[in-house]
Amino acid sequence: MKSTLHPLTTSTGRQPLRRSLIATAVTLALTSGGLMAAETTLEQMVIIGTSEEAKRLPGSGAVVDSEQLKTEVTTDINQVMKTVPGVYIREEEGDGLRPNIGIRGATGARSGKITLMEDGVLIAPGPYANPAAYYFPTTMRMSSIEVLKGAPLLRYGPQTTGGVVNMISTPIREENGGSASIGVGSHDTSDVHLHYGGRSGQWGWLVETAERNSGGFKSIDRSNRDSGHHISDYVAKLGWESATGPKQSALLKLQRSEETSNKSYLGLTDDDFDADPNRRYGLSSIDQMVNDHTGVSLSYSRALSDSTTASATLYHNEFARNWFKLFGGGSFVDDANTGDANAQGILDGSVDVAGLDYKNNNREYESRGVELNFDIDMGLHRLAVGGRLHEDEMDRFQPVDTYDQVNGSLVFQSTKAPTGSNNRLEEADATSLWITDDWQVNEALNVNLALRYEDVESKRVQYADVARTTVDKTVSNSSDEWLPGASLTYDVTPSWQLLAGVHKGFSPLGGGAKENQEPETSTNWELGGRYNTGKLFFETIGFYSDFSNKTENCSVGTPCSDGSTSGSFVNGEAVIAGLEAQLGTEFNAGSFTVPVNLAYTHTKAEISADNSVSGQQKGDRLKDVPENIFSARVGLEHPNGWNNYAVAKYIDETCVEVGCNNSSAPRQETESLFVVDYISRYQLQKNTELFLKVENVFDEQKIVSRAPDGARPNKPFSVMAGVKFDF
Repeated sequence: MKSTLHPLTTSTGRQPLRRSLIATAVTLALTSGGLMAAETTLEQMVIIGTSEEAKRLPGSGAVVDSEQLKTEVTTDINQVMKTVPGVYIREEEGDGLRPNIGIRGATGARSGKITLMEDGVLIAPGPYANPAAYYFPTTMRMSSIEVLKGAPLLRYGPQTTGGVVNMISTPIREENGGSASIGVGSHDTSDVHLHYGGRSGQWGWLVETAERNSGGFKSIDRSNRDSGHHISDYVAKLGWESATGPKQSALLKLQRSEETSNKSYLGLTDDDFDADPNRRYGLSSIDQMVNDHTGVSLSYSRALSDSTTASATLYHNEFARNWFKLFGGGSFVDDANTGDANAQGILDGSVDVAGLDYKNNNREYESRGVELNFDIDMGLHRLAVGGRLHEDEMDRFQPVDTYDQVNGSLVFQSTKAPTGSNNRLEEADATSLWITDDWQVNEALNVNLALRYEDVESKRVQYADVARTTVDKTVSNSSDEWLPGASLTYDVTPSWQLLAGVHKGFSPLGGGAKENQEPETSTNWELGGRYNTGKLFFETIGFYSDFSNKTENCSVGTPCSDGSTSGSFVNGEAVIAGLEAQLGTEFNAGSFTVPVNLAYTHTKAEISADNSVSGQQKGDRLKDVPENIFSARVGLEHPNGWNNYAVAKYIDETCVEVGCNNSSAPRQETESLFVVDYISRYQLQKNTELFLKVENVFDEQKIVSRAPDGARPNKPFSVMAGVKFDF
C-alpha cells in the first residue's frame, strides 16, 4: 500500500487584493478585535450557552451539555446527535469517525450542508470549496455540543439552511487540577481522555489528550488485519486576561490529531448481510485511512466601553489524508445482488480477477481566516456587527494502484500516475458580513433581526500530467447573496412562550461548480410554542423549507443522484417540511429521581416540481431524510451515587436515491433501526466514579447505509467498563 501524501501545491490565480485584505484584517484583529457574539473571558466561543438558554432562543436549538456527554460516555457523535430533534443521522462505519449529519432542510451527506464549528471556528476541511467532513473533531474531548436552527443561525455560516453545530472543547479550569477517564471493552477497544490545567494570576492553561483504539467489529475474509482504528488527539491552550484597565482577554489554542483506521467503502450484498452483517470481503483487506489534522487559533476580546466589546479570531487549519481503498467495488456487489455467480465468486475470493483499482484518495486541505465582531448593548437593542475573510483550498493528487486477485490473495501489479480529476486543485475565497439586532420590544416580545452577506469565488484546475505543467480543464464559479431573517418570541404567560421565524438559506456549491450554476437557496420558516415550569419543559416546532434550487455535493462516498462523484448536482425545486417535539421532566419514585427526556421529529422531504434536466419528478422523496426519528432518555438516580440510564433511539428507513418511493428498483432504501443503550455509574469515592456502558443491548443490526458500495450495519452489542477520576 502506498500512503505517501503529495505535498500541497500552491494554487494559481490567487487574488493579490484578497491577500492584502487578509493582512489588513489581521492588523485590525491584533489592535481592536472581533469574533463571536458571546460573553467570554478565557473561554471558548459559544453560540447558545447553556441548555436552559436554549429553551428561550428567538429561534430553535439545543445544547447537549457536559452532564449528558459524561453520563452517556459519549465517543460517537452520531449517537448523541440522535437525541436532538430536527437532526438526521446516516451512519457509515459504526464508530462515528466520518459522520453524515443533516438538520431540517440540510440533508446529511458527509455533513456538508451544515455549518460545523469547534469553539466558534469553522472546522470542516474546506468549508466553502470542500465542506465534506472527512475530518471531524474527537467527540471524547468535547464539554458540550450546541445545535442552532432558525433565523438566528444567520449570524454564522456559510451553510445557513438547516443549522449550525458548534462543539465546545474542554475548558480551562478555575483551579489547578485535572481529570482522567479510562475505558476498555469489546472489540479490543480502549478509550482514554486526560487533561490537566489551571490558572495563575492573569494566566490560564490546559493540556489534553484523547486516545482511541479499537480492533473493530468487522471480520475481514482471509486477512489478519483488524477493521479498527487508532486516534491520538492533543490540545494545548494558553489564556490571559487583564487585571487592571479595560477588560481584555486572549486565548491561544493549538490542536494536533492523527488517525489510522482500517475502514472501507466496500459493503455487502443483501444475502451476505443477512448471513453475517459484520463480515468484510477480502477485496477490502488493504483498505486504510491515514490522516492528520493541525489547528491553530488566536482570539482576543477587549471592552471598548461599558456598552461595546470588540473581539477577533485568527484561525488556520490543515488536514492531510490518504484513504487507500478499492475503487469501483460496488459494481461487484450490484451484480452479485442480481444473481451474478461470477461477481459473487470475486467477492468471496474463489474467482480470480485482474485489474482491480485501489485509489490513493490522497488530499491535502488548508483553511484560514479572520473574523471581526463588535457587540453593542444599547439597552433594548443588542447589536452584533462583523465580518469574516476566509480562504480554503484542496490539493488532490491520487495515484491508482492496480492489483489482481489470485487464489483469494491480492497481488500488486502497477501504479497509474494521477491525471484529470485525480490531479487537481480547488479553492474558494469568501467574504462574509453580518449584522444582528436582538431587540427586546417590551417585557413579553423579543425580536431578532439578522442580515448576512456571502460573496464566494471558487475555482478548479485539473492537470494532465504529474508535473502539473499542462492544464486539462478549468472551471470557476462566483456567487453573492444577501440573506435576511427575522424571528421572535412572545411570552403569553410566565410558562408559555410562542416563537416564529423566517430566513433565507444558502449553501455554496463548492470548488467544482461551473460558471453557470447557481448556489442552493431556500426560504425557511418555523413556528412553535414552549411550556416551561422548570420541572417540566415541552416544545413543539413546525418547520418548512422551500428550495428554489436544491443541490447535492458529489463525492465517491456520497455519489450524487446522477451518479457523479465530484462537483455538484442540481435537483431543482424541493420542499422539506416537518414537526419537532421534545419533552423533559423529572419525578421522584421513592428514594429515586427519574429524569425523562423525549425527542421526536417527523419530516416530509420531496421534489416539488418536475425537472426535465435531472429527470426527477414532483413527489420524489429526497435521499438521506427519514420520515420519523424518536429518542427517549430515562434515568434512575439514587442519593448513594449509583445511577442507571437507558437511551433508546429509533430511525425510519431512508431513500438511498432520490425518488425511491416512485421506483420499482430493489435496494433503494436503508432499513429502520431501533437500538437501546444502557449506562450504569457508581460514585466510588468523592473524586472517583466507575461506569459500565452496554451499547445495542438487544444486538439489533440493520442496513443503515448502502452508500457507496453495498449494505453496511450499525455497531453490534458492545460493552465498555471504566473509571473516571478527578485530581
